Amino acid sequence: MSLPVDTKEISALATKAYDLGLEYAPKLAGAIVVFIIGLIIIRMVMGAMKRLFAKKNFDKTLERFLLSLTGMVLKILLVVTVVTMLGVQMTSFVAILGGAGLAIGMALSGTLQNFAGGVMLLIFRPYKVGDVIEAQGHVGKVEEIQIFNTVLLTPDNKTIIIPNSPISTNSIVNFSNQGTRRVDFTIGIGYNDDIDEAKQVILGVITKDERVHKDPAPFIAVSELADSSVNFTLRVWSDVSDYWGIYFDNLEAIKKALDAANISIPYPQTDLHLHRVE
Repeated sequence: MSLPVDTKEISALATKAYDLGLEYAPKLAGAIVVFIIGLIIIRMVMGAMKRLFAKKNFDKTLERFLLSLTGMVLKILLVVTVVTMLGVQMTSFVAILGGAGLAIGMALSGTLQNFAGGVMLLIFRPYKVGDVIEAQGHVGKVEEIQIFNTVLLTPDNKTIIIPNSPISTNSIVNFSNQGTRRVDFTIGIGYNDDIDEAKQVILGVITKDERVHKDPAPFIAVSELADSSVNFTLRVWSDVSDYWGIYFDNLEAIKKALDAANISIPYPQTDLHLHRVE
């Protein structure tokens, strides 16, 4: 059994759809064109900002933060413009945004905290791009400070992305801020070896390294009478970039020099005495 078809109603709906198409098709086409052109203009603006920053030798930390923030703001403005062209009243749009903003804000509270953390990092500048830092249990070189995250590159070439909020509210160790670092060595010799001779051998090795700063002068002293060795503490100062080179190179050189001087570097050992009971 077929239902009767109301041709007048179908005709009215078709006419209404046609009228709506005539009314909104130009607006939709214009909105699409504006959206595409807007994206192109945003890309051009971002490119111009990058060239300007490079020309002015702008601070890398501030540069990447401003680029990230500018791109987001421009895209939001473009979306608002396109929505307005489609005939949505701004008062209604703002009311919708207000209601949605509250819900989104509650859902994205962590993200907003990360944004606030990024702003705080930018204002107080505890570190900048290129610094080596320790934060949230990770050590690495700062590659980027984004509006929500900080990107670290570890010595073994791993990328670590850390949210800005916990970084801004917790302790940070900046290894690059002062420009110099102290290199600490612990070196043990045998109890039967001559302490003064061992000092001279160790100092002779370390002072030959041109990367070691003369001021403050290298420091060496007996720091511990351990179970199996007499331990020296050796402290020298260097540029941050030379830290690990000085440490590894001189640790090997000191071992070879002590061997050449017949000064032993003992290892843990235990003497066992057996008593015969009659």
